Amino acid sequence: MAEQSAEQASVAQAMAIRLWNSRWLLVAGVIGILIAFAFAGISAYVLVPALLLLLAAALLPTTGLRQSGENAAAIEAIGLQRLSGEYLAAAVADPLIIFDRSATIVHANAAAFAAFGGIAPGLSLPLKFRAPEMQTLLDSVLSGTIASDVVDYTEKLPVERAYRVSASSVGHGTDLYVLVFKDQSETRRIDRMRADFIANASHELRTPLASIAGFIETLRGPARNDPAAREQFLQIMQNQTGRMARLIDDLLSLSRLEMKPYLKPGTEVDLRQTVDSVIDSLAPLAHENSVVIERDFAKGPLNVPGDRDELFQVFENLLENACKYGQSGGRVVVSIAHADDGSEPGIDVTIRDFGPGIPEEHIPRITERFYRIDVETSRTQKGTGLGLSIVKHILTRHNARLTIKSEVGKGAAFSVHLPTH
Repeated sequence: MAEQSAEQASVAQAMAIRLWNSRWLLVAGVIGILIAFAFAGISAYVLVPALLLLLAAALLPTTGLRQSGENAAAIEAIGLQRLSGEYLAAAVADPLIIFDRSATIVHANAAAFAAFGGIAPGLSLPLKFRAPEMQTLLDSVLSGTIASDVVDYTEKLPVERAYRVSASSVGHGTDLYVLVFKDQSETRRIDRMRADFIANASHELRTPLASIAGFIETLRGPARNDPAAREQFLQIMQNQTGRMARLIDDLLSLSRLEMKPYLKPGTEVDLRQTVDSVIDSLAPLAHENSVVIERDFAKGPLNVPGDRDELFQVFENLLENACKYGQSGGRVVVSIAHADDGSEPGIDVTIRDFGPGIPEEHIPRITERFYRIDVETSRTQKGTGLGLSIVKHILTRHNARLTIKSEVGKGAAFSVHLPTH
């Protein structure tokens, strides 16, 4: 009896709370009904049921938002229960392997199969990954001394790849563990390129600096009172400072190009006028090297989208190289022609020399920074080893491409294909 009374009191209290929470809605409803009764001529028989319906609505639970939130949480829980470890592993882009306490593979995602091959449930991880660092990683996680650990691992076959491998337990009491392989190969390649670049640039600057320092010491000592030696040494020092200035200018050009890798479209460049200007500017160099520059330009407009100053630098570098390294051929031919092959309509600018040519094994690497076929010849010709790298960067910005064809003893041809739109 007491329990029944308590239950009734609880129900009454809940109804009172609901009425209080809905008080403003209830007041507004009553006012609306009374106005309708007074001005719309509604019958009293309709008024009473309307008031009763309003009271019933006010007594309904007011926790709809909370119930909606609870329903959403329940739906989310059901959805997560439907997700198996296999689905979650497949959603990870990096190679992922799930294994048990005996270091046996339970599951591997598609990225792991593609990276390592020969992986299947039931395979022993220590047999698959025999490197000492991987053995240590597995032992440390399986022993329970640490919850997770990370090591660097290199896979040798089929191609060498560097990974940052993390191992950790899955949840609590599942006796399952996971290995995730983060590919670091590209990052390490870039780091090596950066280190090589700094080493090469330092070497290129150190050599003329050492030469200048040596001549300064000589001028302050044995050659102090020797006018002929002083004039000779000062000329060499001037040449060396010029070499350093060219190297710094090229380094700054590369830096600027890397800071803005994409070209804003919209500017038209007249290739005929640009290449003519390049030929005119290098006429003294061609005369100095006893080289005749011949023109072979197509008729009609030769316009492409791009940056004139950058394209001028491209053709200047290529023509300067042709005059310096192909001087034994006696002539250089600069041609401009339309290239309408259907898929990539554009204009080809080809600079061909008739010198000693380039051995085939050097062609794939000739656009690398500081790469030289003949170091002594390059330095004699005042080359920095960065000219073709600058050409490659500028052409990339213009969505263009460079093609190099050469035959030893017959010269080399550098062709630039520029899209017309």
